[in-house]
Amino acid sequence: MKTYGLIGYPLEHSFSAKYFAEKFEKENIPDCEYRLFPLEKIGAFEELKEKNIEGLNVTIPYKEQIIPFLDELDEHAQTIGAVNVIQFKAGKTKGYNSDYFGFKESLLNFLPKNFNSKALILGTGGASKAIKQVLMDLSISYRVVSRKEGFGFTYEELNSQREILQEYHLLINSTPLGTFPKVEEKPEIPYEALGQNHYLYDLVYNPSETAFLKAGKKQEAKTLNGLEMLIGQAEKSWEIWTKN
Repeated sequence: MKTYGLIGYPLEHSFSAKYFAEKFEKENIPDCEYRLFPLEKIGAFEELKEKNIEGLNVTIPYKEQIIPFLDELDEHAQTIGAVNVIQFKAGKTKGYNSDYFGFKESLLNFLPKNFNSKALILGTGGASKAIKQVLMDLSISYRVVSRKEGFGFTYEELNSQREILQEYHLLINSTPLGTFPKVEEKPEIPYEALGQNHYLYDLVYNPSETAFLKAGKKQEAKTLNGLEMLIGQAEKSWEIWTKN
């Protein structure tokens, strides 16, 4: 039996195990399982390395913290500075980033071909790093929104200067706010300043419509959750585990 899985904490929101179970059955892939490994501390990864594991996905909050525990980094993951895929091969671990591919494909499907505006990335965690790289590669200017100063805009600035949203029409939530079970949470932005020309992308996919997306839809903004990105990054993960 070949074992794959997901590390992070907590993991009750994740659809990854269900996705891979269905993939294994639908594509008649024998002798494979996908398990959840909730790690309260990243140091527990060392124990997992002793198990017979073929590959792992990495989610919040460990996409950056995992890097020092790995033997090697793919060049792409090294550039991004975050890892969400680990390959186990010949007793060594190698980190990759498939978030980049999942997000890029999904974003291109979401935005109109003539999109000509700027983006705000809400949050500064590991997921935001792949988003930054995608936006740079697509020549979409962006600023980061954080609770702390020094990253770009603060939430306080965004709420006190609502005219900023006349210049930034793509808003990407890379925070876990709104993830099941805390579905009522959402980033604190001036939703009433949004309109038909805004595009809200939430990396959260459980629930399918987050409080962030609901608030945007109320203002007639276009919205998309992170399910397409999940599927895209999962398929890229499988390719990394089985083709490399």
